[in-house]
Amino acid sequence: MIDELATLGSLFLVVAFGAIVPIVPTGAAVSGATAFAFHEHPFTIGFVVLAGAAGAYVGDLVMYAMCRFGGEQLARRLRWLRDEEHLIGVKDRLKQKQVPVLLVSRLIPGGRVPVLLAAAFVGISWRTFVVANLPACALWSGVYATIGLAGGSIFPKPWQGVVAAIVLILVVNQVVTWVQKRRTAATPSTSNASG
Repeated sequence: MIDELATLGSLFLVVAFGAIVPIVPTGAAVSGATAFAFHEHPFTIGFVVLAGAAGAYVGDLVMYAMCRFGGEQLARRLRWLRDEEHLIGVKDRLKQKQVPVLLVSRLIPGGRVPVLLAAAFVGISWRTFVVANLPACALWSGVYATIGLAGGSIFPKPWQGVVAAIVLILVVNQVVTWVQKRRTAATPSTSNASG
């Protein structure tokens, strides 16, 4: 039982840290922990989902607070703000549909940070952010846990399921990033051709 608590605590910390320092593959951590739990302690899978969601939620709150109080200058210094043109579009979408954009942002690889920054810079209220981010984090953790569960159930050994889940997450993230870059590259040429 102590080992399970230590593992869940470690998962919480990794995901919270990864929410603040967006180079840590937090989705892969949740998937890997779920694949491992499937083989070793299946009754803890629900706790894995909760630990992942709680870590994501706390990390998002810290990042949102830093952006609200530090502003765009802090975001630039921490290299969170990279694509200012994309940020303008996200700000516009947030002004029209705050809660849906916040909910979906966690599920799109690379979508969370721009939305968090835009939400902070636009001045979305703490109450709106806190309420909308809770189900977003729970849904995110559930999706990545499901991927880990699939990996754990397909492969007979825990390490195989963990590796499969992590590889799947990394491949999906790379494909989504590639598609987004192609769309972004195609958008200016389309607007220039019509003008």
